[in-house]
Amino acid sequence: MQSASCSDQTRRSSEYAAALVLINCEKMSEPRAYKNPYPDYTGPGCAQDFFDMQGNLTHNFASCISSNIRELLAIMENGLKNADPRDCTGYTGWAGIAVLYLHLHSIFGEPMYLQKALEHVSRSLRSLTQRWVTFLCGDAGPLAVAAVVYHRLQKPHEAEECVNRLMQYHQAVVQGKGKLPDELLYGRVGYLYSLIYINQQFHQEKIPIQYIQQICEAILVSGQTLSQRNRLQDQSPLMYEWYQEEYVGAAHGLSGIYYYLMQPGFVVGEERVLSLVRPSVNYVCQLRFPSGNYPPCVGDSRDLLVHWCHGTPGMIYMLIQAFKVFGVKQYLEDALHCGEVIWQRGLLKKGYGLCHGAAGNAYGFLALFNITQDPKHLFRACMFADWCMNYGKHGCRTPDTPYSLFEGMAGTIYFLADLLQPTRAKFPAFEV
Repeated sequence: MQSASCSDQTRRSSEYAAALVLINCEKMSEPRAYKNPYPDYTGPGCAQDFFDMQGNLTHNFASCISSNIRELLAIMENGLKNADPRDCTGYTGWAGIAVLYLHLHSIFGEPMYLQKALEHVSRSLRSLTQRWVTFLCGDAGPLAVAAVVYHRLQKPHEAEECVNRLMQYHQAVVQGKGKLPDELLYGRVGYLYSLIYINQQFHQEKIPIQYIQQICEAILVSGQTLSQRNRLQDQSPLMYEWYQEEYVGAAHGLSGIYYYLMQPGFVVGEERVLSLVRPSVNYVCQLRFPSGNYPPCVGDSRDLLVHWCHGTPGMIYMLIQAFKVFGVKQYLEDALHCGEVIWQRGLLKKGYGLCHGAAGNAYGFLALFNITQDPKHLFRACMFADWCMNYGKHGCRTPDTPYSLFEGMAGTIYFLADLLQPTRAKFPAFEV
């Protein structure tokens, strides 16, 4: 990781300030969801046009989704002609489009999707940020995605070169050079996901677990240090902040970090997960509003945001993982409450995307379905998919990058493709 120049630091400050303005604008605005027009699940009869009781989509509904994917892909490709040629990132740039096409290749098996992934990730590699090291907002993402593309194309030399370049950042990430934060979009967890992604996609431990454990150890030390400095260790042994704010959600905050620290084998010593991570998770749980939603930041009393990035939809993953690891039913109950919030308030006027849109929110239902096998959650995901398949017909706001993976149409297409195999669905660039 290169040290930041003065101009880099200025750009960082501008990015932080822009993000904070966005959050503050959201806090001051009225709730930004449409009233849910869909009937809720009442039993097998109401779902028979969508899926059977084993969770397999009906032929007609699956065909409808596939047709919609093809239509949206054509619109997206046309729109990308005017996209920023220098944006390499997974979040809003070419690496994210490559992630989509890799996913479509996994779902449909069509070689043209793999060629599309190669085309877009090659463009991404030509314009790396030279500043950030994460999967979604930095250079680790393009390198990891390129490694997977080359691996599938049976080009082991090129794949190995990308993995080696990715691993060159490892020590700097562990050491936290450049005041590296710990969160997902810009911090250690975001680099950590790149290593996880390699292992998932290669279907082997391409990156040894020790490298993952070293990053998690650095995250633990960082969290303990901040907790002690803020005199919070009796409430939460771990604490994290991004740009001097103690964020709660999946993108910048506590829940996203704790989700990874609870993954099996990532933290050395089960007793440390029990003594450090579990009480910190409990601290986040007690921040819940009476509605079942969660604040974007510790101390924020305004119950407004129902996004994957800030709010209930991103909390589900931490809660489900806590239930898996600790076996306490209350965590699952809290996750189910999150599902109710999403059902009531998850059709967002901000659009259909992953980070703050209906598609990202719908992944919460798929996570609940896969942990409970309750068809109600799959039904709700199908209803949100119907909303997404009427893309652009609800008067939603147009995102700044309308065809990107995390803000725009590419993320919606990714969700629709995942719904074709709901038991294998995972929120992209986040869920392990």
